[in-house]
Order: sequence, then C-alpha cells, then structure tokens
Amino acid sequence: MRHLAILAIALAVAALLYFALRWRGGWMPRIGLIVLAVAIVLGGVWRLTPQEIVMPDHDNGEDVRPLYAKGRVLPQGPEQVYHLGHSLVERDMPAMLVQLAGHDYALQLGWGTALREHFQGREAINGFAQENATPKYRDAHEALKSGEYGAFVMTEMVSVRDAILYKDSKTYVGKWAAEAVQGNPDIDIFLYETWHDLKAPDHDWLNRLPDDLDGLWTQLLWPAARAAGRPVWLIPAGQVLFALVTEAETGSGIAELRRREDLFRDDIHMNDLGNYLIALTHYAVIYGKTPVGLPHELKLGNGEPAQAPSPELARRMQEVVWQVVTSQPLTGV
Repeated sequence: MRHLAILAIALAVAALLYFALRWRGGWMPRIGLIVLAVAIVLGGVWRLTPQEIVMPDHDNGEDVRPLYAKGRVLPQGPEQVYHLGHSLVERDMPAMLVQLAGHDYALQLGWGTALREHFQGREAINGFAQENATPKYRDAHEALKSGEYGAFVMTEMVSVRDAILYKDSKTYVGKWAAEAVQGNPDIDIFLYETWHDLKAPDHDWLNRLPDDLDGLWTQLLWPAARAAGRPVWLIPAGQVLFALVTEAETGSGIAELRRREDLFRDDIHMNDLGNYLIALTHYAVIYGKTPVGLPHELKLGNGEPAQAPSPELARRMQEVVWQVVTSQPLTGV
C-alpha cells in the first residue's frame, strides 16, 4: 500500500508539472500548478512518515489490585473450559490440554480476530467458517450465558498494542469478563498472554516479552477485573517462552531445543513442541497444579500423534512452566 501511495503522488505531481510547463497562458496559472505540486509532495511526505502514536495513560490498577491479594480457590477436579481467540489458540493446543487435564471444552476462533469482533458476532469474524468447522465450536455468547463453564480463557489479537489503540480492547475485555460472571458467578476468567511475530522489524522479540507484561497485558487485566468485580488471571505463555528460550539460546540448548524457531512452524504459529509448552502453561494456571510428570506423547486435534518432545525436553518444559507460573502473582497460583 505504501508503494502504491508513493506512485500515485509521483504521477499527480508529474501531471501537474507537465501542464505547468505546457501552459500557454500567463505565469499565474503556471505558478499555481507548481505550488499545488509542491503541496502534494509535502503532504504526501507527512502522511507517509510514521506518526507518533500515543498510548492511553498507563493504568496502575490501584483500585483492583486488592482483589488479587485475596488469592484464588483452585478447582478440585476437571473444569468445563471455554476458549475464545484465534490461531494462537488453534485446535491442537486445547486438544493437548484435554489430554493433560481430562476436562471437556468448547471454543470460538477466527483469523487474527480481536475481542471486539468476537463480541459483535460471526459476521464480523474473519475466517469464521474455516476456523470453527469442528464439533468443539460453540457460540461464545451462548456458551457463557449457559453458566456451564468453570473456566473462560480469552485471547486478544496480535498485536495487543494495536488492539488497545484501534480495537477498543480495554472496553471489550471488560465486556467479555462481565458476561462470563453474569452467566456463572463462580467462573474463573483468564487472559492468555501471547507473543509477537518472530520477524517483526520494530522490536527484539525475546527481550520485549518481559516489558510487555506491565506495558500491555496488565492494561487489559485491570479493566477486565473492574468489569467482572473479581480478578482476571494471567496465563503467562509469553513469560514462559522468555524463560525457556533464554535458557536454550544462552546455553548449549535443552535436548533438541536449540533456538526459538524450534518451537514454531512459521513466524508466529507454534509447532507441536510449542503447543505442548502452551498447553502445559494453561494446565498449570487453570488447575494450580505442577505439570511436572505429565505425559508428553499426545495427539493433535484431528487424532493424529503429535510430534513429542524428548523426555529430557518435556521434563525441562514442565519445570520451567511451573517456575514461571508460581513466581507470577497474576496467575493466582
């Protein structure tokens, strides 16, 4: 799009200068055309130059932090879990989680879908038909209003910064949290912390993850907690990735895990190893139990065997997940 805009500006300026030079009348019309051409150039340069985008004032959550100090009553058995999100949830990760926890679940997904579009309904969700062609699909509003779910995991679009700036994320994370509580006053609500594109040019993928925790993710947790009147807990997948990848890349690797790309099938989506790690993180937070010792040979959402981590890597993944989850107060564990 940027290249097309530059081309359009160049053609407009060339046309104006051509007519200015060919003008057979007085000098004033020529000068007017030249001034107009200069104005188009200056205006185009201004529009194509990245403008500073101001984030909303930082929310310190002072009014809702006391809610988190009360702790959390952990489930005593398998919960009905509802997943709302996009391709960083996908179908394989919830299916792996089921094999770890033994619960039932439903979901609603889309292509990079923001919480706002999910709230507006299927007509606003890109890729709705393709992503929800599964027996596990259930309309999100219907599911939450049923009161049948003990855990609700919501996922905001990537990037969260763009969601806050352009998708009114602070409002819609609150709308979903309030709806969940209205359907079931005892429901546990979770916000799934995701990550960035590995090759995004404007930041350091790994080192930005810790900064995003307070810079972005708490900015959604606090309004969600206000709307719900209770804590909304964090599933810190980004922080788990930071810890595990840092260990692998600064040392000699962890078994077959040598670099961040070993967890991904493309620049942002997890492969089977990555989905296993994220499923472990969901398990540890939702149930408040250590994942150490859980099975590592699992199946995908379609029933086929997943690529399993080696026993050594699986064990270290489980240990790192539990270390991160238990050291982060926003998980409630």
